[in-house]
Amino acid sequence: MKVVIIGGVAAGATAAARLRRLSEDAEIVIIERSGFISYANCGLPYYIGGVIEDRKDLTLQTPESFWKRFRIEARVNSEALSIDRARKAVRIKDGKSGRIYDEGYDYLLLSPGAEAIVPDIPGIGSSKVFTLRHTEDSFAIREAAVRFKGGKAVVVGGGFIGLETAENLVHAGLSVTLIQRSDHVMKPFDDDMAAFLHKEIRRKGIDLRLSTSLLGFSEKEGKISAMTDKGDFTADFAVLAIGVRPDSRLAADAGLETDRRGSIIVDDTMRTSDPAIYAAGDAVSITNRASGQKGMIALAGPANKEGRIAADNMAGIRSRYRGGTGVSVLKLFSLTAASAGMTEEAAAEAGIDYDTVFTLQSDHAGYYPGAEPLLLKLIYGKPDGRILGAQIVGKAGADKRIDAISHAIAMSLAADDLASLDMAYAPPYSSAKDPVNIAGYIASNKLSGLLDEFSYKDIDTIDPESSMLIDLRTPEETASGMIEGAVNIPLDELRDRLGEIDRSKTIYLYCRSGQRSYIGARILTGHGFKAKSLSGGYFLYSMIMKDKALQG
Repeated sequence: MKVVIIGGVAAGATAAARLRRLSEDAEIVIIERSGFISYANCGLPYYIGGVIEDRKDLTLQTPESFWKRFRIEARVNSEALSIDRARKAVRIKDGKSGRIYDEGYDYLLLSPGAEAIVPDIPGIGSSKVFTLRHTEDSFAIREAAVRFKGGKAVVVGGGFIGLETAENLVHAGLSVTLIQRSDHVMKPFDDDMAAFLHKEIRRKGIDLRLSTSLLGFSEKEGKISAMTDKGDFTADFAVLAIGVRPDSRLAADAGLETDRRGSIIVDDTMRTSDPAIYAAGDAVSITNRASGQKGMIALAGPANKEGRIAADNMAGIRSRYRGGTGVSVLKLFSLTAASAGMTEEAAAEAGIDYDTVFTLQSDHAGYYPGAEPLLLKLIYGKPDGRILGAQIVGKAGADKRIDAISHAIAMSLAADDLASLDMAYAPPYSSAKDPVNIAGYIASNKLSGLLDEFSYKDIDTIDPESSMLIDLRTPEETASGMIEGAVNIPLDELRDRLGEIDRSKTIYLYCRSGQRSYIGARILTGHGFKAKSLSGGYFLYSMIMKDKALQG
C-alpha cells in the first residue's frame, strides 16, 4: 500500500505516524509546501514575542528524524499542483529545483489546513504587511519585532491569531494598535463576555479599535498605514489576521465535493467523495456536536484526531469521528478565556429557543489565598435544557471547567445535569460546589420555575410605574456605583423592610453576582411578591456598561 499525504503538520504528520505504527510495509510520502513538517503552529505567536526563545523548539520533527524513526519520506518545499483521480497520481513541484513530476498513490490524504484570508485591497502586497500561517512567517515577524523594538505595530483582526500576536508584540516591546471590524473580539464569545477581554487588552496598553473596517494599506517614509473607515493608523509594520478559510483548491479542482464555504466534505471515516482519497484537518467540514450542523472547526485537537482516524481506515481498521464541540482556550495576558459549543448569538441566528445562565464564583475556595473571580456563561435550549455552549473568563481554572462542559455537550447532557457532575476539589483548586455545579443549580432552578431572572439588556425597559428596582448589596458596596433608579435595601434587612416594597409592582433585584438576589427573590416570592433576579449581577452589568462607554 502506498499513501501520499499532502500537508505535514497536525493531521498529516499524525496520520503518517499512525499508519507506520499500523503497517511496516506501507510506503508513506508526505508532501509539504513549507520548509518544515510537524511544527508547532499554535506556538508561532509565542516565538514572535520571545516566550519561546529557540526557533528549533517549534519543530517537533524534521524530515531526517521522521525518516530515521518511521521510515517516512517527508518532502519539504514541495507543492502539490493537481490530482489526477483517474490515474491516482499527484502532480508535484519541487520548490528548490523547480522539477515537476507525478507521484502515484493507492490512498491519498489531503491535510492542507487553512489559509489566511487576504482581501484584495490597496497595499496588501507591501513587504511591511505580514500574515501568520507557516513557521517562516513567524521568523519574519519576529525579525521585524526585534528590528522595530520600541516602535509601533498594527494588528488587524481580533481572533485567536490576532490576539495572541498582539500580546506577543507587546512582550517584544512594541506599541500595538488592534483593529477589529465587529463590535467585539473573539467570535467564539458573545459581546458581554468579550467585554472582559476588552478590559484586559486596554489594561495592557493596546489601542483597541472596535467596529473599524480595514480599507487598505499605504506606505510613506518607511512606515505603513492601515487605512480604515475611522482614520489611518501608522506603524512600522502590520500583521493581518482577519480569519482563515479552508485551503481546498486541490480538492475542488479535482472535483471532490466541498460545501458552500469550500470545506472538503467527508464522512465519519474521513473519506471524501472519492473512495481512494481521505481528508483531515482545518480544510474539512465536520459535525459540530452542539449545533448538529456541519462546518469548519479549525483547531489542532480535532485535526490530530481526524488524521489518526483517516489512517486507521486506510489501514483497514474501522474508526469513526463523531465531530467536535469547538472547545478552545486563549491566554490573554493575565486572563484565560475558554469556550465550547454555540454562542448565544449563534443560537439566536439558528432560531433555537434558548436561555442563559451567568455565574460569578471564585476559581477556588475563597478562604484559600489567591482566589480570583471566574465568570461563566452557559447557553442551553428550552424546554429540554440541552447544553448548547459555554464561555468562561478568569485568571485561573477556565480551562478545567470548559473541558467538563465540552464533555457534557458531547454526551448531550442537559444544563441541570451539571449540578450532579463530580468535579475535583481541594481548596487550592476549587470549592466543594464548583462553578460548573453552580451553573447547573441555577439552570435547574430556572427550568423548574424556582428562579425568574432578567438580563442586563432588560434594565433600560424597566417601567418605574409598574416595577421597583432594588439593590441588595451593602451600603459600602453601593458606594462604587448603582444602577440608576435603584433603591438600596441590603439583603439581611429585606424581611424587616417588606413594608417599603409595593406589592402591586414587579420587583427587580440585583447584587454583585446574582447569589444574594436569588435569595432575595425567594424571600419575596415566599411573601407573595413577584420578583426577578439580575443574571450576572452588578459585576457583569457594570463591566458591560464601561465597555460600551469606551467604545463610544
